[in-house]
Parts: sequence; C-alpha cells; structure tokens
Amino acid sequence: MSKLRLRIYDGTRQPFAAPAKFLVTITDGNFTQQVRDFFPNNDTTFDLPFYDNFGDNYTVVVYADGYKQAGYTPVKLSNSYLTTLDIMLISNNPGFSFVNARFSAASAAYPYIAAGADNATGEARYDALVEQEKPLASLLNLGEAMSQINLSQGTPLDYIKQVRWDAPYAPAQDRFFGWCDVALIDQVKIAAAAGKFAVENNPGLFHPGSTSSWKQIQFGEANVQLTFHENDKLVIDGVNCVMVEPDIDYYKDLGAHAIYEVIPNALTHSLTDPTEVYVLRWIAGQTAGIPQFAPLYMIT
Repeated sequence: MSKLRLRIYDGTRQPFAAPAKFLVTITDGNFTQQVRDFFPNNDTTFDLPFYDNFGDNYTVVVYADGYKQAGYTPVKLSNSYLTTLDIMLISNNPGFSFVNARFSAASAAYPYIAAGADNATGEARYDALVEQEKPLASLLNLGEAMSQINLSQGTPLDYIKQVRWDAPYAPAQDRFFGWCDVALIDQVKIAAAAGKFAVENNPGLFHPGSTSSWKQIQFGEANVQLTFHENDKLVIDGVNCVMVEPDIDYYKDLGAHAIYEVIPNALTHSLTDPTEVYVLRWIAGQTAGIPQFAPLYMIT
C-alpha cells in the first residue's frame, strides 16, 4: 500500500477553516477510481494501492459546495514514504485582499513598479490598479513568480527596469509590458540550455509584434512566459533595454495552452484569470517543494 496525505487550504494560504464537506476523488494511473466520497477534515490520509509502475501516478480532485474545484496530476505515490499533497480551494466568486499590498510594499518587493515616475505619480497609477483588482493581482502574481526563478545571474526582477503604463500597454489581468535590460534575453537562453525554459516558436502568433519567447517548464501548470519585443527599444539610465511581456499560462504544453486557454479565451473574449493562476501556481509550488508562492495579496 501507499499513503497520501491530503491537506486543503483556502485563498489566504491557511488551512481551510470554514465548515465544509470535501468531495475527494482519487483516481490511479490505470484510470481506476479508488476514492470518491465526502470528508469533513482539511487534513486526511488515504491508504491507496501500490503498483510499482505508471499506476502509481494518481490524480486527485477536491470540491466543496460554493468553491471552485481544484486538483493535481500526476501525484506520484510510493510504498516507502508518505506523499503530501496541498490543494487550495477558492470561492466561486472570489474577492481580493490587498491590505498587505500597499504601494510602498509592492514597490519595495518589485522596484520596477515605481520606476520611471516621481513617488506621487507612481502611487497614483498603482492605486488605480487597486480599484481594478484583477490587473493588480496579475502584476503581483508575476512579480512573485519571477522572484522564484533563479537564472545564472539573479532573477528576472534584476533585469526588468520599468512597467509600461501607457495605453495599450498598461497592466492587464493576464500580463504586463515593461522595459528590461537586453541582457535578460541571454540569461533566459542560458536557462533554456539548462532545461529550465523552452523556446516558443512563432511567438507572434499569440503575442503580436514579438520576436522571441521562452516559457518556464518547471511545473505542470502556471509557468512564467517571457516574451521579448526586440524591435521596441529604450535606453534607461544608460542601459540598453527592449520591451518584455511577462505572462503566466495555465498549461505547460503549447497544444493544451492553445486548445484549453487561448482558443476559449478568444471565443468568449475572456482573459486568463489571475485567481486561477494564483491557485495553480500555489499548488504547483507546494508540490515541487519550493518556497511558498505568496504574492502580497490574498484571495477571500
């Protein structure tokens, strides 16, 4: 037998506290459903069959009334150790708490947010994003996710100099545009050679005007993509910069990204939802055992 410990959290990144019955569905790698039942606790351990083959690649899905379903696959189980899976559930109508995301805190964590303007102007344009909510959530998601990407020298945060706030480049709920030191391109190429990023061919298909693009491949979902517009140039404090377009896709695979994300978004005229990114990235990080994905805001 193998053991799986399932822990359930809410959008504040704390153990799920509200009274709930969790519908847990656990399916093994043979597509045999091993568990489908309601459980009252946010921390439950399951005894599951061990196959010593692909059958140990389990899929776990959790649902609670009033909350969005969430899950993870594959969850690799073993008969020699306990595997812990953390899942986050957020409300069907999630809200935002930006109490810890004041301008001073955000600009200290991600300096490019304040760059290029005096303090009053920077704070005013940032506060306008607070009113919009989703664009700010996306900006904070991206800042936090990029802070966890270790390049051969620093992180992407060390190379991004300014956010573009002018239309049509102002921060949106699925991406932002900014100016970065051109050296970031070589850093991403080095990371790609080390197997941390994968090149996206024909980036202009999904990112009009772009010239090159690479996607992080560390996780199954919610990886950062860095897309460069090398024909858009600016010199900032003596540094040669090009326009960069960071975003986070739900899916790692380009085909799945096109089928399940880009095409539906185009048909419904919707954009990638930062609350979904928040959940997927948090779960992926917990599963990978890296420091917790903890942007300055929380989901309520």
